[in-house]
Parts: sequence; structure tokens; C-alpha cells
Amino acid sequence: MNLGQTDMVKTGKDWRWWVVGMLFLATGLNFLDRQVLSIAIIKIQEEFHFSDIQYGWLNTAFLISYGLMFTLGGRLIDLVGGRLGLALAVGVWSVANALHGLANSFHHLVGFRFLLGMGEGACFPGAAKSVYEWFDKKERAFANGIAIGGAAVGAVVAPPLTIWLTNMYGWRSGFIIPGFLGLIWVGVWLLFPKRNYDLKPPTIGIRVKPAAFRELFRLKATWTFVAIRFVLDPVFYFMMFWIPKYLNEEKKVSFELIGDIFWIPFFALGVSNILGGYLSGLLIRKGLPLDHARKWVMGVAAVLTMFCPLIDIIDAVSVGIALMALLMLAHGFWITNYITAISDMYGERATSTVVGLSGTAGTLSALIINPLIGLIVSQYSYTPLWIASGLLYPLAFVLLLTLIPQIKPIAFKT
Repeated sequence: MNLGQTDMVKTGKDWRWWVVGMLFLATGLNFLDRQVLSIAIIKIQEEFHFSDIQYGWLNTAFLISYGLMFTLGGRLIDLVGGRLGLALAVGVWSVANALHGLANSFHHLVGFRFLLGMGEGACFPGAAKSVYEWFDKKERAFANGIAIGGAAVGAVVAPPLTIWLTNMYGWRSGFIIPGFLGLIWVGVWLLFPKRNYDLKPPTIGIRVKPAAFRELFRLKATWTFVAIRFVLDPVFYFMMFWIPKYLNEEKKVSFELIGDIFWIPFFALGVSNILGGYLSGLLIRKGLPLDHARKWVMGVAAVLTMFCPLIDIIDAVSVGIALMALLMLAHGFWITNYITAISDMYGERATSTVVGLSGTAGTLSALIINPLIGLIVSQYSYTPLWIASGLLYPLAFVLLLTLIPQIKPIAFKT
């Protein structure tokens, strides 16, 4: 049932952790649904007989709409709120995912992949907005960490679940069943209240106008957050897209063993999403200013990434996986507090919009950098990529300290 306003005032604190649990499931479904194709593609290519180049176009179709909808979806969510906006997003990508299971040609898959990206692009702006609507500054980073942590769980679950469903019911079931689960999620999500009305100042019955794009683009902080995401997202996509190939070619790890060990870094990511949010919240509760708390955790994350180049130097696979897990641990600390810092500064007026703008920048960067990664690997080696991965987070942290001297709420024009 959708509680009335009076009941919501009484129960906001009770609802908020159920809300963050639903956000955890949403981001988990987000990463699960996007990864099904990369696992099922072997069976799909056997049936449809299209080339690896065409498979690359499927990924491009997803990334284009995903990048665009990070900004457009974020803006939509700032207009309609986290509850309705996220319901629309999950509904669109769940239908798109299920439609993959009905495809009968390569062109069908291109269209459905594009539609999937349209829905998925609004997920993380919607999660950030929902956390802002339900949690105060002391709990906000921890709640964001739990919400974002679902993505890592989705990445861990996707390979074994897809393989099991494919073996039991065929590759189409790997798309249809998760898509159906997403629609169930939408139905449950719409039973929740719109926001936590216990938070002060109260905004019951007030529709807050989103900040204008021209006002956002005049702010140095906006460009800083966008630039940081543009710089750092290639490191994450490098981990997602290139590490299995690296382990096989450079470390001589078998295909079967890669399946057994590659989940470990993403498990570390899920843990650190939650732990990173908890730590900055704990520092605030201990009396540290919000700005210091967020930056301390992000600074520690930047230092941890500097061990990254050792991955290419040390031959032991177990040590390499441990260092990859350390990199993803650091990324989890960073991204949770990065997104929370945006909500701390932009609040009700523009949290989803700025998270969306930064996400679009990160996706654009991935589209540009991935072919360059291929060139570097083929012409040189993986070594420059590991060195870059160890230097980019410290560079981003210096940008943050220099261009955003203090994380504090922005006073927008009315």
C-alpha cells in the first residue's frame, strides 16, 4: 500500500532502510542485466551467425544510449523525484532485457540493446536522488554505499546465473527471467512512500524546481565532478573489459580458472562501497566536518591505487588478484563518497542531474579510451595501463582538493 502523508511522517525512519535495500536490488539488477549478453554471446552467435565486429556494435549501441540517459535520466529524476523516476528506469530496462529473449536477428538485438541503455542510464542518478530524499548527511554516505554495492553483487552473480539458466532453459531465459524480476521490483517499489518526511526542513507538498543547466554550468564544482569522472571511469572499464584477457595472455591463467577467481575484485568492490560510506559517516558522527570526512576517505582510496603497477611486475597470480581487489576496494571507497559529495552540494535541486552529467562524461571517456587501450596493448604492453591506473586517482584527488576547497551545500538562485 502507498501510505498517506500522515502515516509517512510517523514511519519515515522505519522505511528508510527498506528503501536502501530496494536500491541495492535495483543496482544489482542493473549490472546483472547488462552483463547477460557478454556471457550468452557464444550461444547467440552460434544461432545468428554474426561477427565479432557486429558484437562490438551491440556494445556500442548500449553505451551510446546509456551515456545519453545518464544526463537525460538524471534530469528527469530531478523533475519527478526518485520514486517515480527510478520506477520508470527499471521498468524500461527490464522490458528491454526481456525483449532480448524474443530477438530473431542481429538488428533486433541492436534495438533492444539501445533500449536497455536508455533505462539503465538513469539507475545511479535515481539511486543517488532516492538516498538524498531518505537520509541525512550522517547516514547518507553509508546508504549510498549499500545502494551502489548492489552493482558489484550483480557483477558477481551474472556469470553463474546466466550459465545455469542457459544450460537449463536456453540462452533466451537468461534475459527473460531477470527482466521479469525487474518488473516485480517496480511493482514493489511503487508501494513505498515518495520520501522520508521526517527530514528537516520539511518539504511536504512542495515541488522543488530543479536548478537550470546554465546555472549548473557556471559552477566550477560541476565541471570538476564531470572532469573527475571522465578521468577515472576508463580505469573501471579497463577492469571490467580487459582483465580476463590480460590474465589469460600475460599470466597464462586458463579460461576455467578465470571464471573461478575474477569475481574476487568485484566482491571487494561491493564490500568497499558499503564500508567507504560507513567510514565517512562515522567520521562525521565523531565530530569531523563533512568536507574533511568525505575527503579523508577519498584520499586514502587514492593512495591505495598507487600499488596498482605492482600487478604487472609480480608474477604470482594470487598476488595479482589481491592487488586487483585492492584497486577495486579503493574504487568503492572513492565512488561512494564522490556520489555522496555531489548530493551534499547539489541537494534537492540538482543531485541526479550532476550525477547524470558525470556519468555521461565517464561513458564518453570509455568510448574514446577503449580503442586506445587496444592499440596500446597490441603495440606495446599492458604496463602503461597499470601505471596510469595507479596515477589517475591521485590526480583526481588533487583536482578535487584544488577546485572544490570545501564540500558544502550550494545556494541556488530561486
